[in-house]
Amino acid sequence: MILSRRAVLFLGFSFSCILFFTARQLSRPWSSYPQAVGLGDYYGSDYSAHGHNWTGAFNFTSHGSKSLYAPQPNFVPGTPKPPGSTYTKMLVVPRTKKEDTSWIATELPDWGTAIYVADDPKAPLHPPKNKGHEVMIYLSFIIDFYDILPDVAVFMHSHQNAWHNEELFGGDAAEILRRLSMERVIREGYMNTRCAFGPGCPAWMHPGAVEEDETKQEEVMLARAWGELFPDQPVPSVLSQPCCAQFALSRDRIRTIPRARFIFYRDWLLQTDLSDYIAGRIWEYLWQYVFTGKPVVCVEESICLCDGYGFCFGSPEKYQEWRDMDSERKDLQQRLDDWIYLAEDLRMAQAAGELDETMDLDLPPLGQQSEIEAEVIGMETKVADTLQAAIERGKNPKNRALEAGRPWKEGDGF
Repeated sequence: MILSRRAVLFLGFSFSCILFFTARQLSRPWSSYPQAVGLGDYYGSDYSAHGHNWTGAFNFTSHGSKSLYAPQPNFVPGTPKPPGSTYTKMLVVPRTKKEDTSWIATELPDWGTAIYVADDPKAPLHPPKNKGHEVMIYLSFIIDFYDILPDVAVFMHSHQNAWHNEELFGGDAAEILRRLSMERVIREGYMNTRCAFGPGCPAWMHPGAVEEDETKQEEVMLARAWGELFPDQPVPSVLSQPCCAQFALSRDRIRTIPRARFIFYRDWLLQTDLSDYIAGRIWEYLWQYVFTGKPVVCVEESICLCDGYGFCFGSPEKYQEWRDMDSERKDLQQRLDDWIYLAEDLRMAQAAGELDETMDLDLPPLGQQSEIEAEVIGMETKVADTLQAAIERGKNPKNRALEAGRPWKEGDGF
């Protein structure tokens, strides 16, 4: 059969259209697919072939559609290496061009680094957009390094000293990382670097809240964000973990979640109409859910400090005794400071002839300064001695295991 020239042109045009729309469909970003499409539709249903560990299989309805959008990963405890082994470890840090992170190389020469410059698209490591604060950087690192992750990755802010770094370390991030137990990170998979509960625990964010709280403005937006990020999971009544978006992850824990899922999270961050500030704050109380499947992860402070950093006081009660003792020390120091300031003010007023003998002044008793100084020194000694005893106790891996309530056998490491 001989086709006319017009028929040949028509068939050619039709075939070109089919190729164009097929190519366009295949090139669409994963985030643009309808939410009814599961991860299996994108990567194929055999996740084990890609090294991913997921619980259960997709459920099919009588119409052949999949009832789950993204099945939850199977978060299982990791197994540390034999005692004495070394771990590959990397510090993931977001910074701006004006921020100085030179302290990392100076203080932590044995750590690998992935320092992303949020506002410099020409930097070797940079995010696709400066949005969402540290969230964009953390997700970008996981996406970029997914196939070559270290044993442990720690996600922290750029400053060495900050109020939200654990108080026991004087707020020093370098000291936190030097004492961090790689073994605990491997076992737990996810570990917040902050042990202190406040702020964030035990019940901080309430996604169902309808009235705005100025101290946590993101709370009223959480339910909406949750529905977009976890469309097949019910909105929890509470989301809690210690603040402030600094945590450690094992490679195995990250890889229980397909890389495509992290791309989806980042696409959400890129496309959401929530402000940069609110979007970033929302994620501060989502990380624990993403990597543990639990909306509340508030580990007993004494266990976190003992098993995670080697400060083993013996029990939660003994740890609280030490905290009370330290609070008393601080109160005494404040009394001493107040006395010194008051005495100095009175001395200067007297020298200037501003004191009236008839004035009713609450003068500190003579000799009180030396008495308070002696009390402060005594309490400082008790606090320091108790802390040193906790450090010595923490050098024994058996003590760490017992205090953390986990099994221990001879030869186990930290």
